Amino acid sequence: MKKKLWTNEQSHFPPIKHLNGAALILGAVLLTAAVIITIAGCERKTEPPPPPPIVEVAEAISTNVPLSTEFIGQLDSPQNVEVRARVEAFVEKVLFTEGAEVKKGDPLFELDKKPFEEELAAAMGVLAEAKAALNKYEKDVARLTPLAEKRAIPQQDLDNAKASVDVGKANVLSAEAKVESARIDLGYCDVRAPISGLIGAKEVSVGELVGKGQPTLMATISMLHPIWFYCNISEVQYLRTENWANNTGKNISDFPISLILGDGSMHPDKGKFIFIDRAVDMKTGTVRVRAEFPNTKKVLRPGMFGRIKVDLGVRPNSILAPERAVAELQGKNFVWVIDADNKATQRAVKTGEKVDGNLLILDGIKPGERFVVEGLQKVREGAPVQAKTVQKQAQVAAQPAEAPKQEKE
Repeated sequence: MKKKLWTNEQSHFPPIKHLNGAALILGAVLLTAAVIITIAGCERKTEPPPPPPIVEVAEAISTNVPLSTEFIGQLDSPQNVEVRARVEAFVEKVLFTEGAEVKKGDPLFELDKKPFEEELAAAMGVLAEAKAALNKYEKDVARLTPLAEKRAIPQQDLDNAKASVDVGKANVLSAEAKVESARIDLGYCDVRAPISGLIGAKEVSVGELVGKGQPTLMATISMLHPIWFYCNISEVQYLRTENWANNTGKNISDFPISLILGDGSMHPDKGKFIFIDRAVDMKTGTVRVRAEFPNTKKVLRPGMFGRIKVDLGVRPNSILAPERAVAELQGKNFVWVIDADNKATQRAVKTGEKVDGNLLILDGIKPGERFVVEGLQKVREGAPVQAKTVQKQAQVAAQPAEAPKQEKE
């Protein structure tokens, strides 16, 4: 009897003959997958962190900054005089050229004088009667005075004669006033220029009745030299300008002003402030100011719009930053400052006036410090960045790209 060399009880694995084909295939697949996972785990490497973002920076430089500020406003004449009819009459003549220069006293219109000449003649007749009556009363007093002294007549007669003289004098004064009134009305028929200036279009024509019920507008004359510029400045702008003037030992009226017209051209003559209103407008929070400009060539006309540029002088040791570099948050201004380790820090700054697209930095940045100009949205507090100046960025962009190397066949 042969001895058994292997039994099922002694084996840890089932005999191969008991495994079917499907089990063998599954085992092979699992073994292969385990080997692949082991190899992949050995070959996997840690991915490097992304590089710091590239931002454009500028260096804070202390310089002398010319300060100026601009305001929008409108031109107006120092005198816009409306020529109106003072009496009721018909227009007989128009004696001026529309749009021309007129001198003070030049005839402009002639009205129908006949009714007023008749009124003057009648008033002079009344005055003559009053003077004749006064002369009679004075003679009566002269005749009755010695008789009353001799008691030849009652004293009452002399008193009545003296009262008649007083009444006669009053009548003369009244008649003289009527004559003067009639003479003035007659003079109003010759309508003359009250000032020298540029006259506009006529508002009435020959044969038209003027002055009926109200003084009819007949023409308007405007003084053009000098000419005024009106504008409204905010309370903050006014206070800043006033403080700067005090710090420099000047008055606001000492600052020269340039006038920029609607077509962008510059008026050749400088102006100056001559008036600041007494109060701030409660509705707009602005102050009305007036500047005066010479206008010898009469180019500037009332109603024109323009801008004035106020030269405030030079501010020494100032720092400028592009507007895009300054971020506003909850009413405060901030910039991103880059330190020596190229790490970003947000810093609050105090800004001033705008100068050619830049903001004047009054406090918050020191000369030599770098601040972000482009790429503010990429920066995080304390995070590193790749800081490049405008010049370096331009050089990198200008360098030609290297041609790809061709593989040898």
